[in-house]
Amino acid sequence: MNVITMSEFANNGQSPEILFWVGCAGSFDARAQKVTKAFCEILNHAKISFAILGNEEKCTGDPARRAGNEFLFQMTALQNIQTLNMYAIKKIVTACPHCFNTLKNEYPELGGNYYVVHHTQYLETHLSEVKIKFDEQSDTQTVTYHDSCYLGRANNIIDSPREVLSKLKLDLKELKRSKLNGLCCGAGGAQMFKEDEPGNKRINTERAEEIIENGSKIVTANCPFCLTMLQDGIKEKNQQDNIMVYDLAELVLNKIVK
Repeated sequence: MNVITMSEFANNGQSPEILFWVGCAGSFDARAQKVTKAFCEILNHAKISFAILGNEEKCTGDPARRAGNEFLFQMTALQNIQTLNMYAIKKIVTACPHCFNTLKNEYPELGGNYYVVHHTQYLETHLSEVKIKFDEQSDTQTVTYHDSCYLGRANNIIDSPREVLSKLKLDLKELKRSKLNGLCCGAGGAQMFKEDEPGNKRINTERAEEIIENGSKIVTANCPFCLTMLQDGIKEKNQQDNIMVYDLAELVLNKIVK
């Protein structure tokens, strides 16, 4: 896919325009890997110079800190900061709101100061600058949008993804709980890795019920954890053949005029 690592750039005495922080889910989870590939295809199509850390990238430490293991968080974070500073990284783009929040808001206290943007912000601002052409035909199907907690409520980024959907000529139908009043998918705070108590209604089940009630056949997310939780909830309701879950980057890629 013509993806170059930072070490390869450094060996040639060059530096990319951005560092794409892939994240653990984007690297190892089969569903999130599709988002990683889609975003890389968009960057390549736009002729944007980017690199990844590859094997030098470690987990940001977000799950460890949320689960209460502060020592593991700081140990992991300091490893990453050392690597990022070694390459003099200035601008980071990531498709994971958890990585985004940690790199942007929590690394500075440990000496890691970078300009960090989420890929929805990057898609909104930069892709219009490089004049990527989209299919202008309006989509007859309505789509709905799920605000991830770490992008919406935690960082107040609610307009960027909606602007992208507008540019794609998609008819957005908002969920009843959205924007700063959005409902968590159930994975935040390291809950992704915990077993639920028997008999308790899962949060992603409730969110799936709201999506079904909304009536849209496509639900858009911007977080690998949200993708998993929403798909699981919709499958639990036996609606997986009727409602498709996509990351925003996948919708963008589908609309680009090649």
